[in-house]
Amino acid sequence: MLLDRAFNVNTSDVKPALVEEATLRSIEQFLFKEARLLDTWKFWEWDKLFTDDGMYWVPQKHNQVNPFDHISLFWENRMLRETRIRRVENARNWSQQPQTQTAHLIGNVCIEGLDEDDCLVVSAVFQATEWRLDQRQLAGRYTYKLTGNKVEGWKIKLKRVDLVNCNDVFANLEVFV
Repeated sequence: MLLDRAFNVNTSDVKPALVEEATLRSIEQFLFKEARLLDTWKFWEWDKLFTDDGMYWVPQKHNQVNPFDHISLFWENRMLRETRIRRVENARNWSQQPQTQTAHLIGNVCIEGLDEDDCLVVSAVFQATEWRLDQRQLAGRYTYKLTGNKVEGWKIKLKRVDLVNCNDVFANLEVFV
């Protein structure tokens, strides 16, 4: 999956989609739950929010079209997410002594439309405060490709994290943004 150029990362070519108020609320609650799972270190539960082939992507430059032609900060399938979770949670991981603490704030949730695979494309802005020996602010836009529905539940096919300072020099980004 990591090198599968057929994986559709396009989030801009969408057809309009109208959703009911209840569906929008269920999507917002899903995004808030995802943030809470990250903030409470429930990374295994967070990972289950993804489809089996779901991808987590943090581009390294603004308006990056895909993760194949330019380096990314993260381009992770399930195997890489699980490897990172095991590493971060390992009691012997000195870089998590003390453990990173985060608080995510999600807002401006927008339904962008449906992609050619009928995934619902949703965006939201975020701010994440992170502390481990020092505090830093991360901010940007999340773009999701969601499958499922408000009754059966939502799954993440793609989570794209566009940081406002994506091309900056970062200290370790160990936990998920």
